[in-house]
Amino acid sequence: MPAVEAIGIVTERETLDGEELDAVLVTRQLEYALPYRLILSRRMLPAPEATIRAALAELLVRIHLAGLFWGDCSLSNALFRRDAGALSAYLVDAETAELHERLSDGQRNHDLAIAEENIAGELYDLEAELEREVVPDPFEFAADVRNRYDRLWAELTLDEVFAPGEGQKLEERLRRLNELGFDVEEAELIRQGNVVRLRLHSKVVEPGHHRRRLLRLTGLDAQENQARRLLNDLTRYKAWLERTGAAPVSDALAAGRWLSEVFEPTIASIPADLRGKRAAAEIFHEILEHRWFLSERAGRDVGLKRATGAYVDQILRNAPDEQLPSVTDG
Repeated sequence: MPAVEAIGIVTERETLDGEELDAVLVTRQLEYALPYRLILSRRMLPAPEATIRAALAELLVRIHLAGLFWGDCSLSNALFRRDAGALSAYLVDAETAELHERLSDGQRNHDLAIAEENIAGELYDLEAELEREVVPDPFEFAADVRNRYDRLWAELTLDEVFAPGEGQKLEERLRRLNELGFDVEEAELIRQGNVVRLRLHSKVVEPGHHRRRLLRLTGLDAQENQARRLLNDLTRYKAWLERTGAAPVSDALAAGRWLSEVFEPTIASIPADLRGKRAAAEIFHEILEHRWFLSERAGRDVGLKRATGAYVDQILRNAPDEQLPSVTDG
């Protein structure tokens, strides 16, 4: 599940003056992670409001599928990373969490009620601190996180009924799940009279379809949306190889050449003092976005090299450095 990685525990100890200190969990720093206060307190792209809502809703779905009752879901207890035009959320503080074989609807609803209350309260606190509005309506913001959660949970877990001759519905459902960033390793088809019921068990629904494929083909570890975008560029490159060559090109060969001839030279061309502002996969995604923008304006493909130079000068050089220490409140 999306969470910071635990690397050690400092056990309870006693200071020289006899004061007892609680045990401390040590986690690995989550690079390029941003706390919600920083995101909502300044102008940044992607637009923070909708992307934070979506990211937090998806994080809740993922941990609930794993059987984890958070108990203190809040914006402060999560960190956010850029993910190709969106944000991804990571669980940071799990002090109140409980791991179960499977969560009941009552446990999920209780966790969601806690989340709504905490989120609205934190947004009001941030507005009081900054002395300005950060979202139009904190209660609506929190309720929308719940609504997004409900829609995603239904897509992942609800049974679907169709006629025996409508097998394409299974493929459509699985494609929708892949587009949401989830895989299904097992599906149960139950015949009931003249209809077939499709049942997906939440225990076998796991995230990372595109991320795992990119890692397998190239060795690059990226966020899910970043991986999807990079794989699209890899597909485009493979098609170009096949158009210019005499024989079909395997996925492995295309991936190796794309990595050494496209991705790595592009990242290496970024000035060294600017490379740390974004993760490499995010930089490449943003270059592809800028290439599309420049090509649309020019009415032709401007090419990756020109787009990279323009991206560095027009966007990256003035962008804030987001490789910050991973600290949150409480």
